[in-house]
This record gives sequence, C-alpha cells and structure tokens, in this order.
Amino acid sequence: MKYLLMALAFFAVSIAPAKAEVEDYDFDKAHTQILFFVDHLGFSKSQGEFHEYDGMFSFNRSEPEKSSVEISIQTNSIDMDDKKWNEHMKNEDFFNVEKFPTMNFKSTAIELTGDNTAKLTGDLTILETTKPVTLDVIFNKAAKHPFNGKYVAGFSAKTKIKRSDFEMNYGLPLVGDEVDIMIEVEGVRRGGDVVNQ
Repeated sequence: MKYLLMALAFFAVSIAPAKAEVEDYDFDKAHTQILFFVDHLGFSKSQGEFHEYDGMFSFNRSEPEKSSVEISIQTNSIDMDDKKWNEHMKNEDFFNVEKFPTMNFKSTAIELTGDNTAKLTGDLTILETTKPVTLDVIFNKAAKHPFNGKYVAGFSAKTKIKRSDFEMNYGLPLVGDEVDIMIEVEGVRRGGDVVNQ
C-alpha cells in the first residue's frame, strides 16, 4: 500500500494543505529525460530531447489525490543530435524559441488504473496554445537511494499529441503530425531523510 500511495507523487491535482504529510520533490536532472519521437518522411522515427527545465512535484500522503506536478521546459534546450536540425527546430517553423522560450505542463486530474499505474491529465501549453493532455504513468520505485542516502521516487510516463493542435504545422503531412512523448523521472525529496514507513 505504501508504494501505491507513493505512485501518486508524480501525478494529480494540487490543493494540498501545508502540513507534514505533504512532501515536495525536485527533479533529478541527471536521471530525468524528456524525449519525443516523430515520423520523418516515412523513413524513421526521429528522436529529440529537451535538456533544460524547471519544476517539481508534491505528494500528499494523507490525501494523495491532492498531489501535484508542474514543469516548465526551455524550448531552446531542444537537441536533435545535429546542429543544423537543432537550429531549424528552434526557428519560426517549429518552436520559435525567441518568441516562446518555454512550454509548460500543469496537472489537473488523476485516474488510478492499477496498483502502480494511473492516468495523469494536465494542461500543456506550446506556442501559447493550451490543450489538455493525458499521460499514462507507471510508478517504478520509491526508496532511500543506495549511494547518496536521499529519498527518491521514480516514474515512467508516455503520451501522444498532435503538433497541429498547437499550431505547429510546418512540413505536414510529410513530417509527422503525431508526436510520441516519453518521460523518465527521478525525483529527490526535499529534506532528503527517509520518513517513517
């Protein structure tokens, strides 16, 4: 049961009261990846990644449904493993990073689907267009880190969006509209000590 409760740490709505049961987590950026895949002319699924972001998630032990997650991603940190491709993704055809330096996600709802799975719904904003997005989330583990002694929670999440829903229409339909998003998360609890289980 303790693991089911911790599974809610990454996903849910935020109205949590400020008391001991509420735990705040910072993203461990060395072990968190924000990846996406999109069809490239039918030849392959091209992969990209965002390296810079800010945010956190909160977990309410007594009322897990009142937990929360929020993240702001720096669009200029996009990495396609190619300099010219990176430059194209940053210009007006795609992310237009000078005008829209961030894209944002904030949780709004949760639906438990299993002992360690849930659907996380939130508002995703890209190019100043906001749409609801639902991620399928798997809780992997929450425990004391074996090397640094800090308390860590880990999750895997995935979803699909259509970039045209966010007015990103360049290259359609030759370059895919549907974007697969995969996120691997490790969060370190603020304070670091292991709570009584």
